[in-house]
Amino acid sequence: MVDVERAGPEQWERVRALRLAALADVPDAFGRQLADERDLDPAFWRGRLEGARAATFLASIEGRDVGLVTGAHIVAEVVGGDSPEAAASGGAPQVGAGLYSMWVEASARGRGVGDRLVEAVVDWARRRGCSRLLLDVGDDNGPAIGLYLRHGFAPTGRRSCLPPPREHVTEHELALRL
Repeated sequence: MVDVERAGPEQWERVRALRLAALADVPDAFGRQLADERDLDPAFWRGRLEGARAATFLASIEGRDVGLVTGAHIVAEVVGGDSPEAAASGGAPQVGAGLYSMWVEASARGRGVGDRLVEAVVDWARRRGCSRLLLDVGDDNGPAIGLYLRHGFAPTGRRSCLPPPREHVTEHELALRL
């Protein structure tokens, strides 16, 4: 059974351990690298888990941490272009959220952990009154893309690359209307 809980500052060591494991496991899946975060002090990790603008969720199976994800509030976003969201909003700012730093340990993949983590962020964003949830996913990460599409996310058409020296890694944005 997969258990998911929102992490608070007192769980900073668990969050740090999972984040560093994620950066070591799939270094091209995240904007930052292991060297960027390995030596950050406890105050940094506690600070990431304080406040209401973001929420980090931990997943565990039989008491062992196996995954994490963060949802962060986006104050205002003006939706442009020809998207259905732009037409619906009339160009007015929308309150949204982003889904960031999703990772599941290899031994726990395919066991519903990713589903539970996505559901936790979706529920959190809805309770915050967000109109949509955005994320970026690597073009070559088929399992993650499948997970997000299964939960109703759809491509926005926006693309980006990771910062140098990993600019060869391309991502595309997905959005879920809440």
